[in-house]
Order: sequence, then C-alpha cells, then structure tokens
Amino acid sequence: MNNKSFIKTILYRTGFICLVFIYGLVLCNNYTDKTNVVSNIDGARSIQAVNMITKYDAMVKAQAPKHVETMAEARELGPLQPISFTGQMTAYRPNCKGCGGRVSCPPRQDVRNGNIYYNDSAYGQIRILAADPAIPCGTIVKVTNVTFSQEPIIGIVLDRGGAIKGNIMDFLVTENDNMDVIGRQRNVNYEILRWGW
Repeated sequence: MNNKSFIKTILYRTGFICLVFIYGLVLCNNYTDKTNVVSNIDGARSIQAVNMITKYDAMVKAQAPKHVETMAEARELGPLQPISFTGQMTAYRPNCKGCGGRVSCPPRQDVRNGNIYYNDSAYGQIRILAADPAIPCGTIVKVTNVTFSQEPIIGIVLDRGGAIKGNIMDFLVTENDNMDVIGRQRNVNYEILRWGW
C-alpha cells in the first residue's frame, strides 16, 4: 500500500467516525427526557396536541398586553390575552354615599376601620379598586402613571360604583386620607395581570 492510498483510507475512516459521532449526538439530543407543563389540555387527543397547547400558553403569557380602547374590547379580549387601557382614577371612602362599609364582590370584605387592603394568595397585600362591571371581580390590575405614587400600584377589583363606568377606576382610601391628593387622575395606565378569580 502506497502513502497516497494509506492517507486516503485514514481520511475516509476518520470521516466515517465523525459522521457516526454526529449522528449519535443528534439521536441522544432527540431522546432526552422532556417534561411538559400543561395548564389546559381540554380536548387534546395526542402528545403533539398537548405540546402545542403548552407552547401556546407560554406564548400568551410572554406577549405584551394588547391596548384596548373600550370596555367592550376589554370584556372580549381580557379572558384570552393580556390587555391594558388608559383611563381615569378617582378615590372613594368606605362611608361614601351609597356605600355600606363592605365591598360588593365576594368575599364582601368589611373595609371600615382602615381595612383598605386585600390579601391575595398570589399577589399578597394589595389595594382594593372599584371598576366597571365589564372587568370581573378578582381581577388584578397594575396601575401606573399616577401623581401620588412613583411605584406601580397593584390592586384588585372588589367593588363597583354607580359612577364607575368605562375606563375609570375608583381607589379605596381610609376615612382619614386626603382625597384631594388623588383627585381625578387622568391618563392613568391600567394593565390587567389576572382576569377575574
């Protein structure tokens, strides 16, 4: 065997070994244990369908909120995807005209004696808000662009109000709070973090 054919043989064998090695890596990568976390598998008939639902749920959670203009849009899109809207904010006290000292949404918490917070299992201690009936009770809202707080305010919709229609939310304050500090805030940004309970 001459040098040329010896080198050729070595090159062919080395190439073949590299191909086998690469093929083995591809196979190992495709057969590793994978865990799918699925939050909604209703109607899924196969593992592929479950995997598609999982990818969709992750995509929905990762997407930026869709800005809506009306409460009709909020009612339509809110249960399906994250939404945000711009509106106004006012303040109210537990003893306001027509208020009975309890919020209107279950668990109908007594808000007298400075009890203006709600302890949510996922979000902790958060402020109570009144909102349009298009936004369901238990909805978690991130409030930004208000003059009385530099930090975002996390609140929960637990109340309604006769004057609270459309893109207005009412911020529950204590009997001793100066409501003029809040007044009527305009261009407030609301982002829905959780739609209802």
